[in-house]
Amino acid sequence: MASEVALARRDSPARGGRHLGFAKALVHEMPHTLAALECGALSEWRATLIVRESACLDVEDRRALDAEMCADPSSLSGMGDARVAAAAKAIAYRLDPHAIVERAAKAEEDRTVTIRPAPDTMSYVTALLPVAQGVSVYATLRREADTCGDGRTRGQVMADTLVERVTGRSATVPTPVAVNLALTDETLLGGDDAPADVAGYGPIPASVARSMVAEAAADRRSRATLRRLYTHPQSGALVAMESRARLFPQGLAAFIGLRDQHCRTPYCDAPIRHRDHAQPWADGGPTTAGNGLGLCEQCNYVKENAGWRVSTSVDENHTHTALFTTPTGTTYRSTAPPRGPTITMSKLEVRVGVALARHAA
Repeated sequence: MASEVALARRDSPARGGRHLGFAKALVHEMPHTLAALECGALSEWRATLIVRESACLDVEDRRALDAEMCADPSSLSGMGDARVAAAAKAIAYRLDPHAIVERAAKAEEDRTVTIRPAPDTMSYVTALLPVAQGVSVYATLRREADTCGDGRTRGQVMADTLVERVTGRSATVPTPVAVNLALTDETLLGGDDAPADVAGYGPIPASVARSMVAEAAADRRSRATLRRLYTHPQSGALVAMESRARLFPQGLAAFIGLRDQHCRTPYCDAPIRHRDHAQPWADGGPTTAGNGLGLCEQCNYVKENAGWRVSTSVDENHTHTALFTTPTGTTYRSTAPPRGPTITMSKLEVRVGVALARHAA
């Protein structure tokens, strides 16, 4: 049900689960919050905050919080996100402090590190930590920055120190780089500025990628590898891959991952965790690139449920398309992403950028 809700709302499966849980809580346990949402006294996000802060309570206490906060919608007038969340949190703690403490203890089990793209070939690496550890990490980085007087800004020193402490290598040592460079036969023979693709990040200018690889390869303390990916000249679809068995011993799985880039379920941008058959192996589905799909773990399990059907096709331009049919009979289309648009930077821009970076370091 959650996956169907996600598709209907043009949203990811993870958000679909949250939408469904939110709706069930409002309908079955929090009628006053639902009424406030319906009359416009609460936005959907503020109603979500109330549901979230009361999630650890039993049904009786949750209904008590619902009545205290939202029985009189006029009491919500002028309250922003922070005030709504704080009020719900305070009531929840008063009703069942033990549940709040248990929730905080359980939250430590969710500690993790994630990465997401940032503009201008940068990235955000985020750590979700218990508050004591998070404050300790930040204080250590800040203390290192306060004692360093080499011309770098505080933020630059903190970032460089983080890299050095985690990787064990100086921030000035070129990073080992594995670049997947998508190119057509024209690019291969004549040369163009097709962007490189960095796994987990996305497209970067080809000139920047070439500079990264050249600098890394020139330094014996680092290693660089380049894998060439061949695309159809009209559609940009990935059609072949240079073999490097020592890097990707399962070449077909690697090809599917590079072709699909993210989970192929519509609106799901989760990282690929499984490579599986669209037409199940048990039903005669072949183990081929055409019948293969890159999927996140949740979506792969969902498609195996009763009533779900997935089919694939490849057109004359080698564009790979998958059709997902839900138990209600609704069909959604997913097409493998083509090569990104050309991003150009002059050699002078690259040299200036590299020189400025070296000077700053």
